[in-house]
Amino acid sequence: MPTLLALDASSTACSCALIQDRLIVQRFEIAPREHTRLLLPMIDDVLAQAGVSLGQLDAIAYGQGPGSFTGLRIAAGVAQGLAYGADLPLMGISTLEALALAAHRKWHARHVIAALDARMDEIYVGAYHCLEGALTVALEERVMPPSKLRLPPSDRGIEWLGIGSGWQLLSNIPVDVHATLAQTLPDELPAAEDIARLAVASWERGARGNAPHEVIPVYLRDEVAWRKA
Repeated sequence: MPTLLALDASSTACSCALIQDRLIVQRFEIAPREHTRLLLPMIDDVLAQAGVSLGQLDAIAYGQGPGSFTGLRIAAGVAQGLAYGADLPLMGISTLEALALAAHRKWHARHVIAALDARMDEIYVGAYHCLEGALTVALEERVMPPSKLRLPPSDRGIEWLGIGSGWQLLSNIPVDVHATLAQTLPDELPAAEDIARLAVASWERGARGNAPHEVIPVYLRDEVAWRKA
């Protein structure tokens, strides 16, 4: 099993996690506009607690988006710098998939709609079926007004769990989607722990990441909301 460091700064939360032999050390803090100050000390903390150096890592994973433009750039930039220095590959992980995994892991949800507030009266959203830690995409990631959210016809009649800050706009969700929701968790944010778990699963399927110069955050929109996380 690989030893991975994971970073995320895609929302108002800043987090870092190290996974080794399925044991996870994580730092997580909700700290708007403090990501630049917090992320490197968090990395030092988790490496020290785990007794691992950068040179002992197999790869670095980062929340590639969607999310805050500024936060995505911070996480990608830090991950890129560390990877160059230690000659490590990088693994970009979807923040929406990380939310879906958290819903499955902590609330045993099998059908999850992950949504993040995208500003400008829009949400980033994706839907997933979850089974034994594996995710299957039901609705590809996209950015849209919440009023336009529709589920695939084949998935209607399923009870869904909604997770992420996008569900703070619940009143704007169409009635037919609203009726399928068993629960919403609007205060949950992406965390490096789940990014690490997804990166390990990808590694075990044979993925080995990309070179540092290939880092590309996923914004999902051409027009970026320039408000900091």
